[in-house]
Amino acid sequence: MRNQLLALIGSAAIAAAAVSLTPERVQAQAAKPAAAQPPATKPATATPAAAKPVLKRTADGHPDLQGTYDVSTLTPVDRPRGVKNLVLTDQEAAAMEKYEAQRQVKNDAPLAGDRKAPPVGGETTAPKSYLEFLEQAGGGVVGGYNNFWLAGGDHVIRVDGQARSSLIIDPPDGQVPAMKPEAQRRNAAFLAGAAAPDASESGNAGPPGAFDGPETRPLAERCLLGFLNTSGPPTLPNYFYNNLKQIVQTKDTVVILVEMVHDARVIRMNAEHLPPTVRKWMGDSVGHWEGDTLVVETNNLRGAEDGPYDGWLDVNGSPYSEQAKFTHKIRRLNYGHLQMDITVDDPKAYTKPWTVTQPLVFQPDTELLEYICNENNHYFDLVHDVKR
Repeated sequence: MRNQLLALIGSAAIAAAAVSLTPERVQAQAAKPAAAQPPATKPATATPAAAKPVLKRTADGHPDLQGTYDVSTLTPVDRPRGVKNLVLTDQEAAAMEKYEAQRQVKNDAPLAGDRKAPPVGGETTAPKSYLEFLEQAGGGVVGGYNNFWLAGGDHVIRVDGQARSSLIIDPPDGQVPAMKPEAQRRNAAFLAGAAAPDASESGNAGPPGAFDGPETRPLAERCLLGFLNTSGPPTLPNYFYNNLKQIVQTKDTVVILVEMVHDARVIRMNAEHLPPTVRKWMGDSVGHWEGDTLVVETNNLRGAEDGPYDGWLDVNGSPYSEQAKFTHKIRRLNYGHLQMDITVDDPKAYTKPWTVTQPLVFQPDTELLEYICNENNHYFDLVHDVKR
């Protein structure tokens, strides 16, 4: 099951092209001239401005970002190739959400005991939504997870009240920028010595030796880190399940605990970065406040140069370089929402930086679930015992 998920997330940039909706350009409304007013017979009384909501703050005066938040959504990271605009019309967003709701009802329905056999080669129905494409890509034509276990998302993200077609807001085309030729060569060398992120357990993928022992398998497959960009950096939705992130905040430290899989990003406030020779899987994160916005800069990420199996991966399934830098800007919009803007700048990999925006929806009285993976291969021992 875990390899199906790796395939899903690694396919994010490709899967976006599968969404068939093409939004129309949002029509601008012409401003109407103000109606003439009769002469005032007495001095006008100013209307009091609406009171700005007072946001909860910590003892040191900064906005309190703490809580458990949901990042699930139908909106892909990359914009579908056939979609020109970042902003969807309300009708397009409603159509996407309606289709997904209907699909979930259908997938949750009991299967008929006398149903016919599936078509030869498996199901080949063309997907009509982003999540549908991901599920087919992950499970293959024979299907993957039972729908009961999935919770990819049921809504399009909205920023400033506008429905969005992609999380990427820059570049304007909504696509991850092209990789430089030297980065492509580096990635090819990386994959020549390591199993691909979506490698199956059948032994038919990856270079010689990639299946000789657990230490040569991808980090996510060994449940050491979340799947690709789930734990960050950058911190992105997984479009599958376990969509929660919990923020714990003190004066000196902010921690983002990720439900998928069990990663904790420790952000040291107002500190110096570690020496560049100290490299971590999730990098070295240092934060500071700019007004009411928490700014987190992350570098020192382990890359392809640190070994064939230690490179962390971008949304295209390629390792970042040692020069990668990530800037997260987190601010509270209101009681129920945070907004996270993330800029990825890897001058050794991409032709230009790219930025995503995603809302985090507060989930009161909700706790993160423990992710049970295959620690010490207990999961596979159990499966093999059942089979015997």
